[in-house]
Amino acid sequence: MIRIFVTRPFADDGIKMLKAKKYRVDVFEKDEVISRKELLKRVKGCDGLLSLLTDKIDAEVMEAAGPSLKIIANYAVGFDNIDLIEARKRNIVVTNTPSDFVNRSVAEHAFALILALAHRIPESDTYARAGKYKGWSPNNLIGTDIEGKTLGIVGLGRIGMSLAKKAVSGFGMNCVYSDMRRNAEFEKEFNANHLSLAKLLQTSDFISLHVPLLPSTRHLISTEEFSLMKKTAFLINTSRGPVVDEKALLRALRTKRIAGAGIDVYECEPAIDCDLTDRLELKQFTNAVLTPHTASATIEARQAMSRVAAENLIAVLSGKEPINPAK
Repeated sequence: MIRIFVTRPFADDGIKMLKAKKYRVDVFEKDEVISRKELLKRVKGCDGLLSLLTDKIDAEVMEAAGPSLKIIANYAVGFDNIDLIEARKRNIVVTNTPSDFVNRSVAEHAFALILALAHRIPESDTYARAGKYKGWSPNNLIGTDIEGKTLGIVGLGRIGMSLAKKAVSGFGMNCVYSDMRRNAEFEKEFNANHLSLAKLLQTSDFISLHVPLLPSTRHLISTEEFSLMKKTAFLINTSRGPVVDEKALLRALRTKRIAGAGIDVYECEPAIDCDLTDRLELKQFTNAVLTPHTASATIEARQAMSRVAAENLIAVLSGKEPINPAK
């Protein structure tokens, strides 16, 4: 019987699909990151591994699984937690879970951060709950409109394009983008301009990051990049934490080099701050809106991810090509 190990309980559409194929599906019982010791024990002899981005899947795990392991289906769009080179050496297929539902959810979340920052929603909520509201004032908690402002998208993948549609078509923003490839069709549809990263940073009022974590994108946004931004600009990161140099971000907020930041992912996750000894924390800045890596946390997106992971497992374990090979 084909056996699949799932490293954590999650949306059950995919689990139902796997069980319908009469696979033996072994799900780790606790809703927490599986310990290394438990992971190495539980993967032994499995044909498929359904992992999460919080699981480090390296040579040791693949060796523990043994020669029966044919596929690692990552329940995430990103797959920087998996050693792709080692998987290729062992002829193990690695897949991820992109979907229109995920693209839409992350784009919506990024735009929610834009609105929250522009209209100072979290600050206003805290102010009202603290009993500080004593009546209307013309100067209280002044924010900024987004219509007519420029959104800079760094990494024009499916999420970036979904965000652009919401921003331009829905809220009347202007759009520029930076990507390795130009997209003439996108430029025409959204009247968007392709710029170098440096020019985008100088031009944009809101900068939203949508790049994978690669050696080339680690600390893509650091001290030099912050120095190029407008002092009225806001940075949004829903991609991967290490894309932004946390120390540089903290300095930029402390010195008011930028107007604020909306952060869903962190350099030293699950820690919000890498270094607490410097007494400079993201949590202390009222112009930083922080969410706990929940950009894709909707029922629709998570069930879609579950289904895509199951479809990949079923395809590979049936001797077919994967639907979403990790590249």
